[in-house]
Amino acid sequence: MKGGNLLGGGRSSSKIVAKLEKASDSYRWAAATTGSQQAAGYQLASQKPVMAIDGFNGSDPYLSLEQFKQYVKDKQIHYYIAGEMGGHQMGGSDTATQISQWVAKHYTATTVDGVTVYDLTKQQAS
Repeated sequence: MKGGNLLGGGRSSSKIVAKLEKASDSYRWAAATTGSQQAAGYQLASQKPVMAIDGFNGSDPYLSLEQFKQYVKDKQIHYYIAGEMGGHQMGGSDTATQISQWVAKHYTATTVDGVTVYDLTKQQAS
């Protein structure tokens, strides 16, 4: 199963879980993704902290793009997992869209079991 089932929760890809488990101890969050349901699925499967951008279903903005950029700059987040709910799909906020677009512009996408994952430690060359 990709990121999960209802609202992105549920079972997570074993390949993504392995990425989260590997070399994540030096990060505050192994990954960030839109919505707490999707984040919870990855966190429970990997036993590593996963940041939920924009609350329950991605519609409760609490984190600004600038705050997210600072966390990335400070090497506190290892991966960004593009949500099945990303952007405005299924209620994502403008903030979630801004973060997703910024990540896509500055980092290289990799597809893992049908899910788009970005390594936030490897910025694209300008």
